[in-house]
Amino acid sequence: MIRMIRLDERMIHGQIAIKWSRHLDVDRIIVVNDEAAANDIIQKSLLLAAPETCKTAIKSVNEALTILKDPRCEPLKILIIVSNPQDLLTIVNEIKDIPLVNVGNYGRIAAKQEDKQRVTYKMNLYAYDNEVELFRQIITSGIECNYQTTPEESAISLKNALGLK
Repeated sequence: MIRMIRLDERMIHGQIAIKWSRHLDVDRIIVVNDEAAANDIIQKSLLLAAPETCKTAIKSVNEALTILKDPRCEPLKILIIVSNPQDLLTIVNEIKDIPLVNVGNYGRIAAKQEDKQRVTYKMNLYAYDNEVELFRQIITSGIECNYQTTPEESAISLKNALGLK
């Protein structure tokens, strides 16, 4: 069963390997990212950063959807990590029984859109207007959505973090 989906453009790093994996008591991490799934070097670096306590897989969006819809996932404790709001929305629209969407780090290193400047919403949350619209769609799915970089910090509703009504 999915414990949480986290949007974190860095995918796997210390906060994931040490803090979130332990806090959520997960036994599986699935990184959902088409580019990483197609690049051996990115895969190897992510797997090196992954905690030894979890089996970790790097899958394309389509591969991940197939895996997550498989009933054999039910007994597993899964943390899903995505690196962009579009992939997050795709998973939210396709997968049932997601308990929590967590946005932790986004917009600082994500692909840029021409000469546009992302708006700063929180210390580690930056977004263009079209990305905010994707977040709005995720929020309206009815799944609990928060902004929280580490488990020790207080969670803020994503709606409030983005200043949405």
